[in-house]
Amino acid sequence: MSRLLLVAAAACGILAAGPAVQAQGMEPARTADTAKGKTLVDMKGMTLYVFDRDAAGKSNCNGACATNWPPLMASGSDKPMGAWTIVTRDDGGKQWAYREKPLYTWVKDSKVGDVTGDGVNSVWHVAQP
Repeated sequence: MSRLLLVAAAACGILAAGPAVQAQGMEPARTADTAKGKTLVDMKGMTLYVFDRDAAGKSNCNGACATNWPPLMASGSDKPMGAWTIVTRDDGGKQWAYREKPLYTWVKDSKVGDVTGDGVNSVWHVAQP
């Protein structure tokens, strides 16, 4: 596909970055420098967090917790790769985990680079690679 067609397709919303990206073997998140050092961030650049009350491979953040700490969701076609695994949530949804720790964003982070969720209730921490 030519560069012009790619730009036009992206502008029209024809290209999707979700499951198609995962099908090509790309990781669901990346590393960025934040005020807390190297941190995992989602594809929008928002900081990812881990929850001390989660068990390895199991999310314990549901209901109101998941409203405040939206899970980094995986699609049905996504596949685990390397340190990236997928856990099944209580509602049946699929969530990405890094080294078996489910990943979340924080509703009070308003812009790329925010790390305001680190240390909340002494159980939330930035996810580090």
